[in-house]
Amino acid sequence: MESLPRKNAGISTRVPDWFQTDLLPSSDAMEAQFVGESDGLTFWLARPQDYDEVMAISQDIYNGNDYLPHRYPTWMTEHDRVVIIGRRNGKLVALDSALVVDGGQTVVLEGLRVCPSERGCGVAGVIQRVTDCYVKQVYPSVTTKRLTRADNPGPENLSKFIFLSCQAILSVFGEAESFKRFISGLKAKLESTEKSDGHSNNNQKLFVLKDRHQLKSILMEPDLSLRLQLPGGAIIQDWQPLKPIESNLEILERRNLTWMVDCFDDKPMFMSLHTPPYPVPFNAGSLRFNIDMFGTDASLARRALIAHLEQIIEKIHGTVLVHVYMPKTFWEVMRQFCEGDEGVKQWEIFQEQLFLEKEMS
Repeated sequence: MESLPRKNAGISTRVPDWFQTDLLPSSDAMEAQFVGESDGLTFWLARPQDYDEVMAISQDIYNGNDYLPHRYPTWMTEHDRVVIIGRRNGKLVALDSALVVDGGQTVVLEGLRVCPSERGCGVAGVIQRVTDCYVKQVYPSVTTKRLTRADNPGPENLSKFIFLSCQAILSVFGEAESFKRFISGLKAKLESTEKSDGHSNNNQKLFVLKDRHQLKSILMEPDLSLRLQLPGGAIIQDWQPLKPIESNLEILERRNLTWMVDCFDDKPMFMSLHTPPYPVPFNAGSLRFNIDMFGTDASLARRALIAHLEQIIEKIHGTVLVHVYMPKTFWEVMRQFCEGDEGVKQWEIFQEQLFLEKEMS
């Protein structure tokens, strides 16, 4: 899909009447910070003690794959993170969050949710406008907002954004004890495939990047985006798009990621990373494991999947959901590679990860 034209080139700095311009983030995290009101709703900065109410409106979100129960406490203290809740008659009905990245130029929207009784009533749009305005007030250097989403919003809503890229998602799930057999099966398939293709096992290797300076050197290479065909010119880490620039390295370091590349000395043509497994509500308590892949060589993607799973195989338990985000050209190869195991099955049919952008107004 080609990029959509920009709707407006200018940036509006007008602050709506309802927005409380004199209120900036409070140093007292326990005191409710009023942001403004609109459409019968009042808006506040979220606090740690709002956790239970936030979880109450989040039931069944993402089919049990919701990351927020695990990440909400971290969001409360994360640098340059804004989390806003909306209340109607005192009851929490909506949440939106934004993280300022790219050296203060971009805001990444995350976590939007509305309670079931308020869905379809325009509440999502209202809280997004409140969040945008608050971000512009506190971070006036922000000119662009970005977001990723799994569902296609339709032509009308999509026309409000610039379409940057579309990644494919392959998801599998099973019990932790099944993954050892699954990995063994993948290794056997890989060996068989390489023999039939006339490749040696030593032709392609992946290296775990443990040295911060080495990682920085690779991420700062000016032609990295082109070589790896980074979606929209960004590293999308667990749905969070970040340009490979120095100001974003600290954000990536917070995530405790494991990085892999296909070489050390030459310029890498493939890169992948994973987020440590974390708990999600699925099946009364499961682990979610996310892998992000970038590059053009699907054979390296097969090898990387095995390597990432081996990194965490001794740390997982119970039901495990593995989500692999990759170029669309990898998807069919990876689907065939993963099929056939009775204990680890495909979670859903083909899914996409849309990457969108628009100018702040």
